[in-house]
Amino acid sequence: MTVAVRSFAKINLGLYIGARRADGFHDLRTVYQTIALHDVIRVSFGRGSGIEIQCSDPRVPLDSSNTCYRVAALVMEAAGAKGKVTIEIEKKLPVQGGMGAASSNAVATMFGLERALKKPLGGRTRLRIAAQVGSDLPLFVVGGTVLGVGRGEEVYPLPDLAVTPLVVITPEIGVSTPKAFADWDARAEQHTTAGRNQPELTHSGSSDRLFEVGCALSAWLTGLPDVLPNTGASAKVGSRAGNLLSDLVRTGIENDFEKVVFPQSPELRDMKRALERAGSRYASLSGSGSTLYGLFRSSAEAAKAASRLQKQGLKAIATSTLTRQRYWKQVASGS
Repeated sequence: MTVAVRSFAKINLGLYIGARRADGFHDLRTVYQTIALHDVIRVSFGRGSGIEIQCSDPRVPLDSSNTCYRVAALVMEAAGAKGKVTIEIEKKLPVQGGMGAASSNAVATMFGLERALKKPLGGRTRLRIAAQVGSDLPLFVVGGTVLGVGRGEEVYPLPDLAVTPLVVITPEIGVSTPKAFADWDARAEQHTTAGRNQPELTHSGSSDRLFEVGCALSAWLTGLPDVLPNTGASAKVGSRAGNLLSDLVRTGIENDFEKVVFPQSPELRDMKRALERAGSRYASLSGSGSTLYGLFRSSAEAAKAASRLQKQGLKAIATSTLTRQRYWKQVASGS
């Protein structure tokens, strides 16, 4: 039996990096958002033994280092199943692009293998397996608009962002996430050293910064006003049903990886500026990159911007965000 599952991409609506933890990871704050671009995963289960990965893209590992392989092994163990698993990956999403493609492929493998085995695992087991394999996997177990904390693996569904048109630019270059984190640590150490050399200056620590980000997100979720009523100032009060994107942009949402990735790859900074010139209301690197995206007010504006960027020689495509309901509906529909 072969089961096909769509494997959707994600973008990050802001990504804040905290200090390195004792386990070697960093504390993060981000809002994940699934989008309509996707790979297709086909999972087969039959007689025999072992796990086989098939993919025509030479950048995709075909051994046990592939996240699909690791997830399949854990699913088989959890389901108490024996047999041969074959996983075919039809690649459309970039490798090392910051869109969570490998993580999404792995979760799609989980969904497909569950259906092939006819043994649903349940939400708790899915999340446990996903978090065990990688930080980005759990968001794809939830879908839609998702708050990510911890090292990114602790996820909480947020009220969905309304379907929003966007343009995605996928450069040919890849960005190594471990290297991006290493560059961030080096940058943080330089700032710490500078602070020691200039004791009269006070530098906010990473934990303080993450606390402020947490306050901003908490205020949005609970609908807290920006000012106290007795100050006489007026402010629009957010709500769970309000526009998440507008609230986040208003609070100065950003992706910390841009501070270390753009100096290494200035052409990516130029692409972000190209998105802004094309009319995006918000543009950003996704994850550690190299993918960039811009959000637009209408599908027509996004299509026009994509055409304009393509004429500049950029690999740009117009698409849209994917709500949780549409995510699950389309995951279930296969290819």
